[in-house]
Amino acid sequence: HTITGYRKGPVVASKGTASWVDEEGTIPESDDAFSQVSIGAYKLGTAIRVSEGLLNDSVFDLESYLAGEFARRIGTKEEEAFLTGDGKNKPTGVFPSAEVGVTVTTASITFDDVIDLYHSLRIPYRRKAVWLLNDDTIKALRKIKDNNGNYIWQPSVTAGTPDTILNRPCYSTSFAPELAAGNRPVLFGDFSYYWIADREARSFKRLNELYAANGQIGFLASQRVDGMLMLPEAVKALDVK
Repeated sequence: HTITGYRKGPVVASKGTASWVDEEGTIPESDDAFSQVSIGAYKLGTAIRVSEGLLNDSVFDLESYLAGEFARRIGTKEEEAFLTGDGKNKPTGVFPSAEVGVTVTTASITFDDVIDLYHSLRIPYRRKAVWLLNDDTIKALRKIKDNNGNYIWQPSVTAGTPDTILNRPCYSTSFAPELAAGNRPVLFGDFSYYWIADREARSFKRLNELYAANGQIGFLASQRVDGMLMLPEAVKALDVK
């Protein structure tokens, strides 16, 4: 979920309940308790220096190179922060923010652990839930069999469609923690509850004078962005002791 600018988002701190009421009786109040979290912006930037000779070389498409390189640098750092950021001068990632669904004692995940993590997520969130983990953890899950000796991993037979576990899509990221003691290697949930705040479009600057003595021209790119999981119960984690 992407928003622009500074926002304060409502977070449900506690949920109310319904009650059975006598005929003509008073319906008791049971409100949800809401708190607010602020989602603002942190600055992410990178710089490249290019020689004037290369800049004037019409054979080299410098404009395309700079656009691609800035996009790669900023995109990679954003992905890392949105997944594992600690909130200190950067967004708060979804891995540290998710609620604990299952805690295992060893790094050897079993079929029962996968089922427990699936069912730790409330039914309304399962409809759009996906698995998120790194490639090494995927390799471990691909070796898991159910009680009938069948692999629980279901490879996709359609191009562009992700593989599934328990009929839910599975996605990998290199920034997910390793499957090891003390880590949180697997998430399962509805990631639409992770809000990304783009404060402004990416800013580009050309520095003609700063590196002139070296025969170079500098280029800067920056972006102000924040991210936060607004409803922690929408994403459940598997923790390894």
